[in-house]
Amino acid sequence: MTGSYDNFRNGGYKVLQIILGAVSLGLLWAIMTIGVYITYRILDIADLTVEGTLAMGAAIAAQAITSGMNPYAATALALVGGLLAGLTTGILHTQLKIPALLSGILTMIALYSINLRIMGKANISLLRTETVYSWLQSLGLSDTNAVIVLGLIFVMVIVCFLYWFFGTELGSAIRATGNNPKMVRAQGINTDIMKIIGLVLSNGLVAISGALIAQSQSFADVQMGTGSIVIGLASVIIGEVLFGKKNFFSRLVSLVLGAITYRIIIALVLKMGMPANDLKLFTAITVAIALSLPVFKTYLNPVKISIKEGK
Repeated sequence: MTGSYDNFRNGGYKVLQIILGAVSLGLLWAIMTIGVYITYRILDIADLTVEGTLAMGAAIAAQAITSGMNPYAATALALVGGLLAGLTTGILHTQLKIPALLSGILTMIALYSINLRIMGKANISLLRTETVYSWLQSLGLSDTNAVIVLGLIFVMVIVCFLYWFFGTELGSAIRATGNNPKMVRAQGINTDIMKIIGLVLSNGLVAISGALIAQSQSFADVQMGTGSIVIGLASVIIGEVLFGKKNFFSRLVSLVLGAITYRIIIALVLKMGMPANDLKLFTAITVAIALSLPVFKTYLNPVKISIKEGK
């Protein structure tokens, strides 16, 4: 009996550690998810710049930290890089009239070479270097708990800022641009400028996410942004489906919860034995099913009505 209890307790402890690790990573990816939400839901643009911007945020932060820069200053520098990436995509789309999807792809491709230039090689190690989490670790917190605490602080600040910003006249104009650009133009608002601001803000958040992820994982890699747009979309959809979207603040919170839930699902699936190579396939299927839910509902509604009428 004692042995069985010990095994159960050890198993429960391992699962708890896995979940805490997933929560810590989910909080950092939640910042990227919010960035994806701004373009995908608010501006109604599928911005593939994200895949290059995430890696660039990590590359800039890692290179700056290893060069002796303060980790917070390095993270701020990564933010600037993300803002410039979003600006580039915005100009390609609005000023050069290149379709939004293609504009994002062009910037993403260019960022691959730029990221290699920034790092000077394919990856940079951050082992035994000071990071934004170091001061929390010096207080006695474990690596995972330090990431959770600082990640929660960053997420709370960003959610509160965006809730305020999108309630301003400028923020409302950006939201209206995604909903009805013709109406916005009729009111004398430059929709091109609104799109650029939205893309700049989105990619700035993605770059911050990349910088924080690199510091938590102790390395930056030129390929770390691959598939991030799908992860972001999966987190957005999971958040909306499971936690609702009653008002703008609840939507922002649902994005955070969606990112955390996605990471917990991935961690548990890996724990159950799914090969790591199949994760992207699993994510793609999850997103496809989630995006298809409205279609399934339209098929199910007549069935529900007929069942009720039969009763």
